Amino acid sequence: MSKAVDPAGVPGLDRGDKELAKYEGKAKRMIGRWAGIRGPARQNNTPTEGVYSREGIENDNEELVVEPSRSIPIHARCDVLVVGGGPSGLSAALSAKRAGADVILMERFGCFGGCITTVGMETLAWYRYEGTVDTEGIGIEMERLAASMGGTIKWPYNESECLDADFFKVVADHLVKSSGVRPLLHSWAVEVIMEDDAIKGIVMESKSGRRAILAERVIDCTGDADIAHMAGAEYKKTAKDEMMGVTTVFNASGVDKSKFVKYTEENPATYQDWSRTWDQETTGKEDSLRSPYLDREFEIARQKGVIPAKETQDIGGSWSALTNAGEATNLNLAHLSNIDCTDVEDLTKAEMEGREQAMYALQALKGVVPGFENAKLRNFGMTIGTRDSRKIIGRYNLTSEDVRNEARFDDTIGIFPEFIDGYNILILPTTGRYFQVPYGCTVPPRVKNLLVGGRCVAGDKTSHCAMRNMMACTVTGQGAGVAAAVSLKEAVSTHDVDVKLVQKELLRQGVRIH
Repeated sequence: MSKAVDPAGVPGLDRGDKELAKYEGKAKRMIGRWAGIRGPARQNNTPTEGVYSREGIENDNEELVVEPSRSIPIHARCDVLVVGGGPSGLSAALSAKRAGADVILMERFGCFGGCITTVGMETLAWYRYEGTVDTEGIGIEMERLAASMGGTIKWPYNESECLDADFFKVVADHLVKSSGVRPLLHSWAVEVIMEDDAIKGIVMESKSGRRAILAERVIDCTGDADIAHMAGAEYKKTAKDEMMGVTTVFNASGVDKSKFVKYTEENPATYQDWSRTWDQETTGKEDSLRSPYLDREFEIARQKGVIPAKETQDIGGSWSALTNAGEATNLNLAHLSNIDCTDVEDLTKAEMEGREQAMYALQALKGVVPGFENAKLRNFGMTIGTRDSRKIIGRYNLTSEDVRNEARFDDTIGIFPEFIDGYNILILPTTGRYFQVPYGCTVPPRVKNLLVGGRCVAGDKTSHCAMRNMMACTVTGQGAGVAAAVSLKEAVSTHDVDVKLVQKELLRQGVRIH
């Protein structure tokens, strides 16, 4: 059998020729799929992942300066410090407070809400097609509160809610203020305070200067395992050229809603259409479900010369909420690959190139999509949307087998439906299947009294495609928050806490664990 060769990989071509060859190869595949021709099955190659810790990545070739030793003020003390105020951090802080702990919730931006409010991703749980058995806990509570406050709109093709990303800042403020959690915004953790192998707090930078926060327990909800990394925990990172891409989310105004909706009804997209852009694995049951997806439109725009061909190969994706005021929000269309979101140079490149790609996407929509003729940019998200970076090595590391085959655990802290989205895999939970989430995936064995919530919990690449989703982040956040508070009550470390007592408190808080 002859082996297909990617033209972009042919030696002797310069960068421009390679980009053109890549475009031509992709266009050929897309045209074939439009004609109903299916290509070869996607190869599930062994992922390139490394195991790292802080001690093992110091670069001897970097120029160094020595910071002078100095004393810094103690800004605050608390029982539980939660670093990162996104869905996992909010859930961790609220649950720890409800379990009786004195809690500080610290966030680097000027609002809580994380990926919702800073990136503009509106759906905590867009996967709710008929047949889904969903999680229960603070994530659902947040969504219902937003709806009761008038801050949601129905997602296009199932019963999921689209959150108003800006209004969710108000929802998050209400949750924090009404709970008694102590908020701290505009504060960035830059170092940890350790005593042997136990974490005792963090050093943070803010407009008030460099200060310390001392805490009996710390929960890392940074998304990138920043605190775990600084504390010396081991973690995995996928090779940069295999990491999931980053996205600049943007919103448009001036959209003729009825005209656009009519267009999408006359040109319906399904999840099978995602395979025109990615060699996607599904179970087959997803293929015929409706999806708010756009990608043919960008190919037409290239053919018409509305946007340049070579520079726009990663444009395509989903739309979300449409308001009666003519706003199209959460336009998830401008993607960049080969970005390490723990590298400041890569982040700088992604922010700037992402905005450029978003403007190309809007230009294409205006040129070829009915209803967008008079659209204009309303705003970008506050920061680039990221999906993939550090994942801790945990007491237990979730696997593809776990999230695909309804895993059950003695130390379960919640459930999550069989929803996998990433690395060219899309599985929707339409059969009622779900897996249990173990406490062990939040526990870094090398560091006592530190727990991790959110997308950086322990697991392989496929399990990450489940656990990175925002509703799953609320599950690990709430579990970590309760475990931290219970360990304090019992005067034991987070390594030694009685999981049955943690489960008892989670059940009291309305969490489904089985």
